[in-house]
Amino acid sequence: MRRRNFIQITSTASVLSLFPSEVFALFKSAGMTTCPDVISKKIVLIQLSGANDGLNTIIPINQYDTYASLRPNIKLNNIGAPNGIINLDSTLALTDQVGLHPSLTGFKSLYDSGFMRVIQGVGYPFQNKSHFKSTDLWLTGGDGTTANNSLTSGWIGRFLEHYYSNFLTSNFPLGIQLGNSDNSLGFYGEVEHNMSLNITGQSPSGFYSVVNGLGGSPPTAIPKSEYGDLIQFIINNDAATNTYAQTISNSFNTGSNSIPYPNTTLANQLKTVARFISGGLQTKVYLVKLGGFDTHNLQVAANDTTHLGAHAALLTQLSEAVNAFIIDLNNQNLGNDVVSVTFSEFGRKAGENASLGTDHGEIAPVFVFGNSITPGISGTNVNLSEAVAANGYQIKTVQHDYRRVFSTILQDWFGTSNQTLDLSFYNYTDNTGFSNNKIANLIKSQYVVTPSCYTNSTLSINVFEKPAEAIVYPNPASELITINLHNNNEIYSASLFSLDGKLIAKFNNPQIGNQYSINVQNIPSGFYFLKIETDKGSLSKKIIIRR
Repeated sequence: MRRRNFIQITSTASVLSLFPSEVFALFKSAGMTTCPDVISKKIVLIQLSGANDGLNTIIPINQYDTYASLRPNIKLNNIGAPNGIINLDSTLALTDQVGLHPSLTGFKSLYDSGFMRVIQGVGYPFQNKSHFKSTDLWLTGGDGTTANNSLTSGWIGRFLEHYYSNFLTSNFPLGIQLGNSDNSLGFYGEVEHNMSLNITGQSPSGFYSVVNGLGGSPPTAIPKSEYGDLIQFIINNDAATNTYAQTISNSFNTGSNSIPYPNTTLANQLKTVARFISGGLQTKVYLVKLGGFDTHNLQVAANDTTHLGAHAALLTQLSEAVNAFIIDLNNQNLGNDVVSVTFSEFGRKAGENASLGTDHGEIAPVFVFGNSITPGISGTNVNLSEAVAANGYQIKTVQHDYRRVFSTILQDWFGTSNQTLDLSFYNYTDNTGFSNNKIANLIKSQYVVTPSCYTNSTLSINVFEKPAEAIVYPNPASELITINLHNNNEIYSASLFSLDGKLIAKFNNPQIGNQYSINVQNIPSGFYFLKIETDKGSLSKKIIIRR
């Protein structure tokens, strides 16, 4: 089936940038009876764009009077009052008890069922407070320091590149993005431009799409020039995308939803994700998005003492959509396979402004959902005594760096090694890595995956490790390509694959060493993947051969 025959164009269509991966059946191995099945594990990232007001989402009950004095016009009613805040867990000590926004009844239900954890005070050092820059920092693994302020690739993309560095071909994308026509910086890898398929819009039949196929049959004669190389690259990408589209279409048509969802922006996105998962799609990372959280004005309705309004409507949509998603997965016995996480670029000030709203702040809570999540609260109530006029009524203490949240999930959920985490997040703290700095008990022990799960399997642990970085030059090349590995790793062989995963040539290294040259003068012009086998595992590079 050609991609253009079944993928619709929508008003927010965008361009695909694709990266193939290897078949996940390779993870199957003997002797894994005591380890969780990594094949089916997925993460769904829920982006709350615009900066969610964390203090009206999670209210410190023990400091309600201080909260009310900071927000006399937009405060939520206390427990027991009409539309009052919801006590999330009355069994906690009073100093730890929090009130949920009254619109978050679905969150309360998930928490009571053991499917939700709250992580308090999440942020990063030296908050930028610009929507665009702070969003980029959250997606790249950066912070407000000079050293980590201008990263050009995303932590999701780096994770996918390093974790699956020796996986080349597959019929599905590693990442899928919904709800935004712009390709997320988070999926940009160090080598690949984008590691996700962007799907936007909804057709009446429920299939979501972004692009059309080529506007006609591809040319039969490709000129031997830079222009010809670009034409061939487009043709190859089109062929790879057709394969992805076929798999996605089959998964969508095979999958189902067990319950009706609200007809809202976020619910439609999660409904589609659930249907993909139900249909067996093995995509590992999903990103969905709900915008509108930049509530400078009329965060609450004017002259409404219940203080519902714009923010309440957003949280209602979030709560109902996530609740339906978790119920749907559980009804289909898929709930053990998926972890979902909310994030927003920053929080809001503790003090209200003069427009029944809040201005840009720093920290905010993060919510984590799933059967595998240990329910509860990580961290303590924010300290409202920090919010004084001298600092602009800001709550500034970061209890949990957002990179700790995601690195904990990547390690405990996917079994990612310390080395791969440090590569994914650039080992941002004093060169000590992530091994002893996870958020404790975020994932239930029976769902935790560790690299030791694979030591007795048919797979080497190096499947999940990236070998030392290689320099491959020249690129583009016409005759010889030289491979030079760092740290004296030994090269065993190199293989050349087309973009659709076909083996073009294999070069066995006649001598052990960390430098090797291969002759490609008989290989046609085009774009290829070079897979390099070493004594520490394997890695791949995209290369161009040009005549």
